[in-house]
Amino acid sequence: SVSLQLQSANSQCLSTLHFGGFVGLFPATNLPGGLKAKNRCDGDSPLLPAIFILIMPVLFPSRFPRKWIAIVKAVKKKAVKKIAIQLKPEDNVAVIQFPLKAGDALHFQKKTILCRQRIPAGHKIALEEIKQGQALVKYGQKIGFAKKDIRRGDHVHIQNLGVEDFDRDCQFCVDYEPVKIAAERRSFQGFARSDGKAGTRNYIAVISSVNCSASVSKYVAQAFQTPAFARDYPNVDGVIALTHKSGCSLLPTEPLAMLQRVLAGMAKHPNVGGCVMIGLGCEVNQVSHLIQKQGLDRACFSNGPVCLNIQTLGGVRKTTEAGIQAVNDILKQVNNRRRTPQSADKLTLAMNCGGSDGNSGISANPALGCASDQLVRQGAASVLAETTEIYGAEHLLVRRASSKTVGQKLLNLIHWWENHVQLHGASIDNNPSYGNKEGGLTTIYEKSLGAVAKAGQSPLSEVYRYAEPIEAKGLCFMDTPGNDPVSMTGLVSGGCNIAAFTTGRGSVYGCKPTPCIKIASNTALFRWMEEDMDVNAGTILDGTETVEEVGRRIFEKILSVASGEKTKSELAGIGDEEFAPWQIGPVL
Repeated sequence: SVSLQLQSANSQCLSTLHFGGFVGLFPATNLPGGLKAKNRCDGDSPLLPAIFILIMPVLFPSRFPRKWIAIVKAVKKKAVKKIAIQLKPEDNVAVIQFPLKAGDALHFQKKTILCRQRIPAGHKIALEEIKQGQALVKYGQKIGFAKKDIRRGDHVHIQNLGVEDFDRDCQFCVDYEPVKIAAERRSFQGFARSDGKAGTRNYIAVISSVNCSASVSKYVAQAFQTPAFARDYPNVDGVIALTHKSGCSLLPTEPLAMLQRVLAGMAKHPNVGGCVMIGLGCEVNQVSHLIQKQGLDRACFSNGPVCLNIQTLGGVRKTTEAGIQAVNDILKQVNNRRRTPQSADKLTLAMNCGGSDGNSGISANPALGCASDQLVRQGAASVLAETTEIYGAEHLLVRRASSKTVGQKLLNLIHWWENHVQLHGASIDNNPSYGNKEGGLTTIYEKSLGAVAKAGQSPLSEVYRYAEPIEAKGLCFMDTPGNDPVSMTGLVSGGCNIAAFTTGRGSVYGCKPTPCIKIASNTALFRWMEEDMDVNAGTILDGTETVEEVGRRIFEKILSVASGEKTKSELAGIGDEEFAPWQIGPVL
């Protein structure tokens, strides 16, 4: 007789994939006749069994009954696949990798789980019986509570999973471990700035103080969007207009201070070689006050930034002409700057996720976390944000804070957001979007636990207000909403000169003047939107790479993009319209 390495349905073979501290258990593929093909286990080669299964019935048809021939056809039609991922042994749900229909069988821990409903890819299946009110666990953490009894094999989603308040283990600094600086120091080709920082791009920014000057700012920038410009000024990445919807009718307290931090941060940004500021004249956000309060007359400018005022100059045409002349006056100086070797510790990475799905917290986010850790070991800064999207996972950061003060800052932000949404009759659980839920994410706790994986394992070194200048090295956190453009605007204004953005549904975000690397959580998305995605983290789910290997690829991509390689969003011309400062307080 010939051994085909088939197993009866009541036996089990689970292949194990280690990544980022998670362990995924992948049940074997079902075959006709109550049999299943053995998955590849550690040390086993899949080649020889495959040859036996596919070739032997052809060579010796009399030795193989029709039932076995049917099995061979099934193997040919549907190769052994990883069907579901249990991230931690204590999890009572698993993430489905391929769509399942009612009646499909999964073999898990010597048990057969019958799928009770259709379950889309990226969604969750219950691995055990779960009573109403009982916690559902994923990543080894609570992602919500059962709204009703859940049967083994049920689709776990909005119909049976909800949120309730629960205590998190926020012990300060108990998991803190100091950063071990890498022995091999890396570098990139960047633009040295007079303040000691380094740019990854070299733009000229035309900055509006108020929405009333937005059109004029755009007219000025558009005058330099010609083929001749790229030919004559090869070292200037472009002239960009940074416009917004605020600047007047706002409170002269934190709302004004926040906007001024944003605009000053863009003027002083290491990726900006020069800037022109344009105001109307009667707005609350006076350009002269902005320059004085934010120290722009002393920072990065020999004679201060060029400032223009529409009412003073006599209207739109005259101000546009003056703006074009002002840009021409600084173009030669900006173009004279060249890329030179810069230490990787001059990088400040902005991390965001948008259009997330059920795979984002399994592949793309942990892989970015590994890349972030590598940057931190180079002495660089890596900045997590989106306060509403760490809600329910904040304790994981507090536990590894560098000090109680840092940890308390983060908790204070959480409490502020709880009060803020209550004032508007909302809940932070309103955060997961339609696309998030279509992709398998159900509650804000689940979304946050996946999102916080971008932070890797580094200790939390500092916490910043929105658009506050980022001075600390290591892993930092900035308070921002979860809205992508608003969040990234705060991070870039804080000084981030490189960005990495994970997505499972397909975000096409860009954020000039900072290049943004897009990381796809799954291979299907990467292939479908390859013109917009820079890195495929779906290879983790495919089993061809580990999280650490993809993390190394992202790290190398960061250095390459910092040195001038264009991202997909840059090649598509994305990033001029995404500047969106956070507006808080009433519009008066």
